[in-house]
Amino acid sequence: MSEAVAFPLPSPTPLTEPFWSGIADGELRFMRCGSCGEAFLPAREECPACLSENVGWEAASGRGTLVSWVVYHRAMHPAFKDRIPYVVGIVELEEGARLISNIVGKAPGQLEIDQPLALKIETMEGAALPLFEA
Repeated sequence: MSEAVAFPLPSPTPLTEPFWSGIADGELRFMRCGSCGEAFLPAREECPACLSENVGWEAASGRGTLVSWVVYHRAMHPAFKDRIPYVVGIVELEEGARLISNIVGKAPGQLEIDQPLALKIETMEGAALPLFEA
């Protein structure tokens, strides 16, 4: 008899808590530098472009485009074995920040570079997670 494998859940930190609480509230948040205007993810205490500590959170529109993707045919974690094949992509938000997320809604062969994507928040094992739908 095989034992159930626990789904890997996010572990919010004080730095990432605004991101995860936003997702739980149905809103995708990203960081923006108040000095140079750079939009970025993941969360950092300083801007990756100018190193200013004048950074804060903003709400994203939920719209983005597909920059690149990979199709997983082998589960990288035992909890995902029933989900293969699945697509993980780099999404560029309308606001300029980029993040890595699952891409859903179309077969891998139907995906294209610069394809419009829309945020789709799904709850898995009690955690709200940001996915993007093609």
